[in-house]
Amino acid sequence: MKTFITKELYKSRKKIFFTRSILRWNEQVNKRCMPWKGEKDPYKIWLSEIILQQTRVEQGRAYYEKFIKAFPTIQKLANAEDEKVFKLWEGLGYYSRCKNLLASARRISTDHDGKFPDTYNDIITLKGVGTYTAAAIASFAYNLPYAVVDGNVIRVLSRYFGISIPINEALGKKLFQQIASDCLPATKAGIYNQAIMDFGAVQCKPQSPFCLECPLQKKCFAYLNQAVAALPVKKKSTKKKIRWFYFMVIHVGNKVYVRKRLAKDVWQNLFEYVGIEVSKEMDIPLFLKTKEFARIIGKGKGKIKVISKWYRQSLSHQTIYGRFIKITVDKPLASLQDFLLVKTDNLKNLPFPRLINSWHEEGSKKG
Repeated sequence: MKTFITKELYKSRKKIFFTRSILRWNEQVNKRCMPWKGEKDPYKIWLSEIILQQTRVEQGRAYYEKFIKAFPTIQKLANAEDEKVFKLWEGLGYYSRCKNLLASARRISTDHDGKFPDTYNDIITLKGVGTYTAAAIASFAYNLPYAVVDGNVIRVLSRYFGISIPINEALGKKLFQQIASDCLPATKAGIYNQAIMDFGAVQCKPQSPFCLECPLQKKCFAYLNQAVAALPVKKKSTKKKIRWFYFMVIHVGNKVYVRKRLAKDVWQNLFEYVGIEVSKEMDIPLFLKTKEFARIIGKGKGKIKVISKWYRQSLSHQTIYGRFIKITVDKPLASLQDFLLVKTDNLKNLPFPRLINSWHEEGSKKG
């Protein structure tokens, strides 16, 4: 595929036309509405951007509104209990975002007297804030001249300028950042950044873009060269890792064993039942004969009440399968001293990963 090369063409006609067309489209056509759009409070902008990392706008909107209601200021968030915040985040996934959100709120509270940083260099030092998020906050809240580069922006730039360098390679990321910065009108950074993201979301869509009504049509490389479907280019990712877990839901009277996952692994800071990871899918009779099961339960001590089907959760780099075995024992188990015995009525107050909540909503009601 032919790709964009000519710097003279890029720096003159095409770049100027591009920026002006995006701003005109935003003023005359763009009707996209979101609760954080046009917001100038850096706290609310930061919160929306963290929520929208790895999350669709449709899903993120409800979480944003819940968080703003529960924690209307950064000080309220900084003072909140961890479990309350994680419970509110429950179901959104990628829980490191929530952990970083809390850490940054508390840092702003102590190091900046509760005032959100107002420079790009200070914003980007916050945990969980990368170049995109820092640029978004800096431009939307303070109109600082930093270009945002997300999937929507990359798609628009790739098609318009004819860039076939893979977007997930270092060279591609650097090139798209440079072009986005070159196209940015310094005095209208916030308006333009929002406009080009909206343009990619509703006009230059991944599938079935509205090319016939597009203001960039007459100079768009992809449209003029029948390459719309081929751009942007993404290098194939590595195969996802598959993991298998058995969760033993062990009841002692009206209490059940749980613990918070603290290791730097999937679901950090969320709660789980007594889990055993196995190397591959394993039938129940075989699992019940494993040394690990015998070590935890002890011979003849537990009564199995429910055995669930397999539940599945797909993450960006791994797919996790989990199966639940509900077991009752007469007295606490010495093998589980690092677990908590929690009343079953209190489980609803604890944050669990999506896979376990799927079982809560469906399977646990069967026994």
